[in-house]
Amino acid sequence: MLQVCPNGSRAQGVPVTPDELAAAVRASVDVGAQDVHLHPRDAAGADTMDPRHVAAALAAVREATPGVPVGVTTGAWTAEDPAERAALIRSWTVLPDHASVNFHEDGAERVAETLLDRGVGVEAGIFSGTEAAARFLRWPRAREVLRVLAEVTDTDPETSTGTAKDLLHALGTGHGRPVLLHGEDGGAWPVLRLAVRFNLDVRVGLEDVLTLPDGTAAVDNTALVQTAGMLLQA
Repeated sequence: MLQVCPNGSRAQGVPVTPDELAAAVRASVDVGAQDVHLHPRDAAGADTMDPRHVAAALAAVREATPGVPVGVTTGAWTAEDPAERAALIRSWTVLPDHASVNFHEDGAERVAETLLDRGVGVEAGIFSGTEAAARFLRWPRAREVLRVLAEVTDTDPETSTGTAKDLLHALGTGHGRPVLLHGEDGGAWPVLRLAVRFNLDVRVGLEDVLTLPDGTAAVDNTALVQTAGMLLQA
């Protein structure tokens, strides 16, 4: 599975408004993206879990790409207090297909359980260099998540694949869930190639990387997705 992550928390050069997100995702789906992870933004351009902005982003993207699963972030930077994040999830009027939960963040289990209780799939975000893997594996509902989102934060192209292997080893296979492995910036393409070798799900987009494998700037999300698709087919 190839997921597109069109914006993340980057401040410039990424789609922000619902219409921009819809256009970016439509173009990415046209060249092979099968799933979406996006960051809804408020009027000031900041990441948000506010139900109005979540609903607007989801509605626009779903209208442009009917049938394609769409997920959102629940990162702690959207609301520091996990109780507030859980309350925001309960207030959503339009539900995403899935949402990422970073298991190194305070209150991750509470946020994830709130999503599950509302019928929203959970992408369990497991960052390298943290205790997230052990914490996730101890969680009684680990086998209920949609997938594990193994996130390699090592941006060195020379060491990122080793970090990725260590992360996969820490996770093991006992959780029984699909794994999406991805890197970022300098580590994005080496880790994506490793994920292809291991037959894992992958993701790419301007949230993760701004350049193509040869180091040239990516014009847009479509160029990144198209390149990833070629690597998947190689």
